[in-house]
Amino acid sequence: QNWSTNVFNLVTKRALAYGDATMEWVDGNLGSQITMKYPSVYLMEPGAKGDVLSVAFAGKGQHQDAGGKMIHVAPNTTSTITSKSISKGGGRTSYRGHIKMYPDAKNSKSFVKCDALLLDDASRSDTYPYNDVDAENVTLGHEATVSKVSDEQLFYLMSRGITRSEAETMIVNGFIEPFTKELPLEYAVELNRLIQLEMEGSVG
Repeated sequence: QNWSTNVFNLVTKRALAYGDATMEWVDGNLGSQITMKYPSVYLMEPGAKGDVLSVAFAGKGQHQDAGGKMIHVAPNTTSTITSKSISKGGGRTSYRGHIKMYPDAKNSKSFVKCDALLLDDASRSDTYPYNDVDAENVTLGHEATVSKVSDEQLFYLMSRGITRSEAETMIVNGFIEPFTKELPLEYAVELNRLIQLEMEGSVG
C-alpha cells in the first residue's frame, strides 16, 4: 500500500486456517504518516500453516509500525513471520509481533525473523516481540537484526562510478530481495519502483 503522507493507516487483517491449509500474508507498507498493521493467522486445526512476509519503508515524519500475529490453537501447526524494514531521513519503523500457543497446540513450530536497515543516524527502529506459550513440546525461535549502511559499502560502490543515491538504492534493493522474490513479477517491479521513488523523496 502506498499512501499519501497525511494518512493514518490503521488496519485489521485476520485469517482462519483449518486442517492442512496454508495462509500467507504478503504485506508492503509505504507512505502514510502512521501505519499500524499486524496481519494475523489463527491456526485452528492440525496441519495448518501461516506465513507473514512484511516490508516497510519509513521516511521523514513517518512511523511504520508493522508485524504479525500467529495464534496456534491446534497441535502440529507451523508459522513464520519475516519482517524487513528500512528507515531514512529520521523515519521510524517498529516490528510488533505476537506468537500465542494454546495448551492444545502441542508439537507446533513458529519462527520469527525481523531485520531493520537504517540509512542515517537520525532514523530509528524498534522491536516488540511478545511470545506466549502454554503448550508442551513446541519450538519457538525469534531472531532480530539492526544494521546501518556503512561508509565502506558506499565508498566501494561510488568508486565504481555510482552516485551516493544510486548506491543506497542498490543496498536497499539487496536488503529486500528475499521479500520481492516471493512476489509475482509485476508486483516486484512496482515495489522496486516505489522504493526508488521513496529513496528519491518523490512518494506522497
